[in-house]
Amino acid sequence: SLTAAFQEYLRHLGLQDFPCGLGSWNKSCLSGRRSHCRVQPRQEEAVLDEETTEALLELLRDQHSPWALPQDCSPQDQILREVAVLAPELVYGSRVYRVLKSLRMVDKGVEEIDEGVLQFQQLEELILSANQISRITSANLPQTLKVLELCCNTVDDLEDLCSQPPPELQHLGLGHNGLCGPSQEKFLTGDFWPNLISLDLSFNNLTDLLGLVSQLSSLQKLRILVLQGNPLALIPTYRGFLVDSLPKLSILDDIYIGPDERQQFHGLARQPELSRSEARVVVSVGEMKGVPDPSALQQLEVGSEAPVITCSYFVTYEF
Repeated sequence: SLTAAFQEYLRHLGLQDFPCGLGSWNKSCLSGRRSHCRVQPRQEEAVLDEETTEALLELLRDQHSPWALPQDCSPQDQILREVAVLAPELVYGSRVYRVLKSLRMVDKGVEEIDEGVLQFQQLEELILSANQISRITSANLPQTLKVLELCCNTVDDLEDLCSQPPPELQHLGLGHNGLCGPSQEKFLTGDFWPNLISLDLSFNNLTDLLGLVSQLSSLQKLRILVLQGNPLALIPTYRGFLVDSLPKLSILDDIYIGPDERQQFHGLARQPELSRSEARVVVSVGEMKGVPDPSALQQLEVGSEAPVITCSYFVTYEF
């Protein structure tokens, strides 16, 4: 579950170990928050000298320090470590859930967004890319969410997510999942996402361009849309039809929509017959290995009565 993965993540950060935490080394703990200090059994307070918070923070920030985080760590990691120095009582127990407004748990093997996530009472951004999530129960999502990123999971159904969706959500990332239309397109409307500005549906299995556009047109605040990697993106009039059908859109597939492009495709939305769900794909084979070369077979002599052996091969392409 996401809660279990978060607890394991906290243990890895070592928020209760030097130079973080409520240890005897933290001078601010000893002077201003003595009542919160809890020395663990067998911990010898005299081993470490008291340090100022500035000195402890320097140990976290200096890249040459053995306690420094890797340079590619997330801002979330650094924030929690520094809070554990400045106000260590805030990262003890359930209080840590009230510190974060952004939670990034990427490639942690998360399969379920459980009820414990509701403890993040101020959470605005939840990034859960590259996990193993197939269903999202919206009742377990904080209603304060503005960003929900679920790229590279196994989501194939949005019904549970749309039962009680976060009303203020501005970005929904569902790229590289298993969404198929038209059963899922009905959940991509303004009734469920009235404040959605950015939507990523790239690299799914969406095929019905006309049906999808009819649903997306109800998203009045939508300005950024990513659909590349879906079969419907192979339709020749794909980009032009979307540009003309969604006049408020500013960016499509990471490419800005300028006035010239809008003028170029003006009127295409009124010609749906040009956006048939068909595409022509040309495949050129540059090299094949493992197939016997017929010219290398021994040639039969003219008039020979030996049986002629023929071989046939076929190649399949799966998209």
